[in-house]
Formats: sequence, structure tokens, C-alpha cells
Amino acid sequence: MTEPSTERNGRQGRLIAINRSGGGVPKLQVREARITEQGVEGDLQKNTKIHGGPDRAVTLYSLEAIDALAREGNPVGAGTMGENLTVSDLDWSLVVPGSELLVGPVRLQITKFAKPCGNIRASFANGDESRISPDANPGWSRVCARVIESGLVRVGDPVVLL
Repeated sequence: MTEPSTERNGRQGRLIAINRSGGGVPKLQVREARITEQGVEGDLQKNTKIHGGPDRAVTLYSLEAIDALAREGNPVGAGTMGENLTVSDLDWSLVVPGSELLVGPVRLQITKFAKPCGNIRASFANGDESRISPDANPGWSRVCARVIESGLVRVGDPVVLL
């Protein structure tokens, strides 16, 4: 993965995309959205047994990882893998369960690595979503977060790893 180009050792980044859908993928980009303890307003999940809930209210992913996957020939882009927030310039190896992020005014606590499901198969040239599995390929996973402080986020907001 490409090294992040940041001033604070990979701890300061930028919100590149806010993604939501009426259920399923791809999630479509919006310029701003309110984030509450329930997640990104306007974002719905088809299967709430495995998606959503307080510990999975928001899913995040790295633009650098998406770009690297695209260079491998995968048809990926912001929102195609179901992430709500696409961020850039963070050292993704530091974004782990227990860490906290400040996205604009919103404070998130990373709760777990997101295991991929078959719904995102179309984002992979060979249909193998395990490419971003935290077990099979550590460091390439999306992450889930709990909302500690709600607020309105906008594309371009700073993202700070606390």
C-alpha cells in the first residue's frame, strides 16, 4: 500500500467521500451527512443481523487501499465496498480496534475490523472478497466504528487519529 503523505506521521487525513444507500452496495456519494449513534443518516442496511448496530454504526476505508486494489485490476471505488466514510492520508495500520478518530466534529471509536461479505463480490475482478479479509490479508480490511460524538460531516473535513 502507498505510504500516506501527511504532516503528523500518518495521523492526520482528509474525508474524501461520504457514502450511503437505501440498502446494499454500491453506496452513493453525498457532499455532507449527519452522523448519529445509529450511523450515517439516510444509510440503510438490508440485513441488520450482520450490518449496522451501535458497534458497527459507521464503516470506514482507506482511499490508498482502494487505489491499490484498483491497480491490481479490481473494479473498486469509494462506496463500492460498503464503507460509509472513505478517508485519505491516514496510516491505515494505526486504524485498529480501540483507536479513535475525529472526523470533522464527529468522534468515532474503532470497534472491529469488518469482515467482507458476498455483497461486495462485484468489487473484485475474481469475485473473491477475501482480498480485504482481516484474517487472510491483515492491513487491508475496512473498519467498523461506534459513534462517541454526533455531528454533521462534509467531504474535505479533516480526519485525525487521536
